[in-house]
Amino acid sequence: MASSARRDISPFLRNLRNFLLGRSHTNALRFEDGLAARTQPPPDVPGGPAHKLSANYYVNRDARREVQPPMDVTRVLLSDGTKDSKNAAKVPTPGKAYPWD
Repeated sequence: MASSARRDISPFLRNLRNFLLGRSHTNALRFEDGLAARTQPPPDVPGGPAHKLSANYYVNRDARREVQPPMDVTRVLLSDGTKDSKNAAKVPTPGKAYPWD
């Protein structure tokens, strides 16, 4: 086959084309010396929370098992964590309304 030089037009026409384009022309053809090598180094990915195999059961890292029913915040505010209603926290309420006349 021919030399490994890239196919293009003559130098005079190449310079004329670059002048008329106002930039250097980018050839859309792919040549072997412009491609990446087929053999790439393996990726160096850091280990995550489940990268070790020993004592790493799926049941311990299943996110669906950590879902619980929604918590009623008003009960937490009213009871304040104790059974005594005298020590209950006051529920926040909005301030005074502005009269629109």
